[in-house]
Amino acid sequence: MSAYILDWISLIFRWLHVLAAIAWIGSSLKYVWIDNNLRKPPQWKADKGIKGDVWVIHGGGIYELQKYQVAPAQMPQTLHWVKWESYTTWLTGFLLISVVYYSQTSSYLLAGDGLINSPGLAVAAGIAFLLANLAAYEGLIRTPLVNKGPVFAVTMAVFLLVSSYIAFALFAPRAAALHVGAAIGTIMSGNVFFGIVPAQKAFVKAIEAGQPPPEAKAAFAKLRSTHNNYLTLPVIMLMISNHYPILYSHPWGWLLVIAVALISAYARHFFNLRNQGITKPSILVVSVVCLIAVVVAAQMTAFKPVASAKGDLRVSDADAMAIVAEHCMGCHAAQPTSPGFLAPPAGVILETPKQTKAWQERIMAVAVQSQYMPLGNLTGMTEQQRHALGVWLQQ
Repeated sequence: MSAYILDWISLIFRWLHVLAAIAWIGSSLKYVWIDNNLRKPPQWKADKGIKGDVWVIHGGGIYELQKYQVAPAQMPQTLHWVKWESYTTWLTGFLLISVVYYSQTSSYLLAGDGLINSPGLAVAAGIAFLLANLAAYEGLIRTPLVNKGPVFAVTMAVFLLVSSYIAFALFAPRAAALHVGAAIGTIMSGNVFFGIVPAQKAFVKAIEAGQPPPEAKAAFAKLRSTHNNYLTLPVIMLMISNHYPILYSHPWGWLLVIAVALISAYARHFFNLRNQGITKPSILVVSVVCLIAVVVAAQMTAFKPVASAKGDLRVSDADAMAIVAEHCMGCHAAQPTSPGFLAPPAGVILETPKQTKAWQERIMAVAVQSQYMPLGNLTGMTEQQRHALGVWLQQ
């Protein structure tokens, strides 16, 4: 398939994925917000079986939202199910990964020094990674640990750390971070498919049959929904992480991405409590302090810069551009020659010394210090060449 067609397919799938994710995550956050803001209704409503209500003004109108203790006396003819947003998000996300990573394994999925060197094996490992994370979560949520909130939260944190470590050992750093996010997204969609929707179907079926609804299933579905609520911020962060090499190309990238994800999940706890009328600013303070600590620690443990150009070593423009031409210009040219690229990634063109120096800090970060570029080191860039390029950039 031509690079032109692949780019269009990638654009369409990415567009649909983002649209579906907005709808799914938006509805998830909204319904948790409604649940947390339900207030005791007046007696005449309680007599009708209403558990709580909340009033909202939006778009020039006033809305009354109410939740039944069980169900209304008569079921409505039209009952909207919130599930297709989840399924569409996962499906378009998997198709997007397939187009970008699984069809271009050498460029994006394989790591130059990774455990996997076969494209076919890398694709199989990627799919297996997603399924293994889903299976592990489904196993954990069925243990007694799930009834102990703090203990289960710590267990999930350790689980995600192990998962991230494995991903970074198997795949290129950028692909690894994205697969960790995709694994969390798979877990979230699995919550909908394996837990929430079946419980809702059993609930409606029992009501229509005039039987008591299965309360245990409903409570378990609510727990899964709560888990999804806490996972929304981490999964969004991991989905956009591929734009930030400071996260995935760090020598401790596997730990860094999870640290930021866990901090965002903890910050989410503040808003969930506040919606219930409980305000704990300390949660946000701790989250901010932890994030600052992570940023500082990441800087201190980042790849060290090359030796200063103030010494005897000097690199000429011609020598530096020869390195750039060999290892960078295949992609970063006005007309790329590398397969799969119709335009220079991110619009970065490195055909002249002036153009290259304009991207000095970015090149130092990804090609000299973290050595993330070239992708998978397909061009075989040596340590000596990276050092020489770094010296030239600092001259």
